[in-house]
Amino acid sequence: MRILIVEDEVHLAEALSQILKKNNYSVDVVHDGEDGLDYALSGIYDLLLLDIMLPGMDGISILQTVRSQNMAVPVILLTAKGEIPEKIAGLDHGADDYVAKPFSSDELLARIRAAMRRKGEVMPEDALKYGDLELNATNPKLTVRGKEIKLNPKESELLELLILRKQAVTSKEQIIEKLWGFDSEAEHNNVEVYISFLRKKLNFLGSDTRISTIRGVGYVLEEGKG
Repeated sequence: MRILIVEDEVHLAEALSQILKKNNYSVDVVHDGEDGLDYALSGIYDLLLLDIMLPGMDGISILQTVRSQNMAVPVILLTAKGEIPEKIAGLDHGADDYVAKPFSSDELLARIRAAMRRKGEVMPEDALKYGDLELNATNPKLTVRGKEIKLNPKESELLELLILRKQAVTSKEQIIEKLWGFDSEAEHNNVEVYISFLRKKLNFLGSDTRISTIRGVGYVLEEGKG
């Protein structure tokens, strides 16, 4: 799951990033509104954390633009305690929630989980299942009929993406954007390496689920192929 933090207080943004990464989220951070809007409109994020007061473009304007593009990504506003009118404006323009500074990391994580549940997504602490696969993304491991193996973070993120997309074909470009970010220098061979790692682990576990290559298009999970 990938989260965008748009926060101009550099130390706070870095602290938030570290908290989220420790909880197995992928995170990108920007410090001004114009960059925040560009990143948000890329469509690769599962949730946005937006400070209201930002240089270049404020968080409410970013939120309005995102919603005008019919993007349903959950948005949590980061607000100062006294910003009551701004909180109301944010909620009226489609924010899912707000967190008043200062806040505890536990509160923020709980609000993220709640926002994603309302969207209908499976959260990292929950088991993701597909066919005979059961993925625990919190302490990354893959289980098949009681037999389990550890995954590294990128393997876990890749398998989570394939499971969430179910039988849809996922292109290498989509994988790069979701796992490394839309301005990443990662290349197609990076994707191929992690697909190979996952295939070997599925084979080791004796899974009936496979990652099939759709030539020229991408990859898809398929059940019962042996």
